[in-house]
Amino acid sequence: MNDNIKKTALYDYHKEKSDNVIDFSGFLLPVFYSSILDEHQSVRKDAGLFDVSHMGQIIISGSSSEKFLQMVTTNDVSKLKKGQAQYSAICNEEGGIIDDIIVYKRELDYMLVVNASEIDKKFKWLKSFQTKETKIENRSKEYSMIALQGPKSRKILQNIIKDDISKIKFYQFVQKTDCLGHNILLSRTGYTGELGFEIYCSHDAVKNIWYHILNNFKDEGIKPAGLGCRDTLRLEMGYHLYGNDLSINTDPFMAGLGWITNLKKGEFIGKDKINSKKISQSTCLIYFLMVENSIARPGCEIIVNEKVIGKVTSGTISPSLNVGIGIGYVNKDYSQKGSLIFIKIRKKIRKAKIVKAPFYSKGTLNI
Repeated sequence: MNDNIKKTALYDYHKEKSDNVIDFSGFLLPVFYSSILDEHQSVRKDAGLFDVSHMGQIIISGSSSEKFLQMVTTNDVSKLKKGQAQYSAICNEEGGIIDDIIVYKRELDYMLVVNASEIDKKFKWLKSFQTKETKIENRSKEYSMIALQGPKSRKILQNIIKDDISKIKFYQFVQKTDCLGHNILLSRTGYTGELGFEIYCSHDAVKNIWYHILNNFKDEGIKPAGLGCRDTLRLEMGYHLYGNDLSINTDPFMAGLGWITNLKKGEFIGKDKINSKKISQSTCLIYFLMVENSIARPGCEIIVNEKVIGKVTSGTISPSLNVGIGIGYVNKDYSQKGSLIFIKIRKKIRKAKIVKAPFYSKGTLNI
């Protein structure tokens, strides 16, 4: 085993319960425990519990922390109130997306939650813009993080949390609350399109909370869930995956993330390039539904009139809809919703249709 691969605090559980533990962005995590389909359906119908401790946490504090974040992120941090979170991105000087992130405005500081790959590199990049009035700390090794997702997630959590969590709205959080005697940060966020919460806590606490939930709420249909259904759930919602749908070679408007890119808030890193690319954009992200029975995978060519117009970046069979779905980038002249496209899958040409996301719209996200 590669000595550089990291184990989360729940690794022993994963190893015992799953035969499909893999290296994911430098962390050993399970693809599934029972099956991707079974775990996907559990999240849509009842609840699933994910280990997402591979995510990184970077703390920004100091008197100029808001000003600093306005400079390094695309969204407008000034709109945040304490206890609110915000989806955003950090870009390089050329407007390329370094990462898509979530910004939490806490009582005395901000917490950035970044994707697992190259956390140290992203931390160093942020440090390179540090001012005297700003403190930047990589606290990723101190946190464990689990996500409880599904229609019954609130009911389950309320049994083990002393505070009333019924009033926590989507993209809001409670910085300190008691869960089974442990101090946690509880956030109503997730990657599934269902009602759900994410718990940030210590490594010791996460073991207690994880086992307690799985052992005591079986009647609610709770099941552990792995990377496989995390991907099918997010794709049904049209959520991006960094490394597939987002990269240093994509800018926010190209990726359909103009809604988290505020060009009116003042200067920020990459703004001028992003703005110029928006004006001259020739490639854009699309969502597609397979018309013929097949599954498009990343890298498959997208074709119109025998001409390659783009490539697939994410694709799977939707467990909820039982049809192939996917995301890709194409020449914007061929991006109109409702248009037919053709995808080359294993040397065969299969028909698909460009549609509007999300693919699945019956989730409990807003209840």
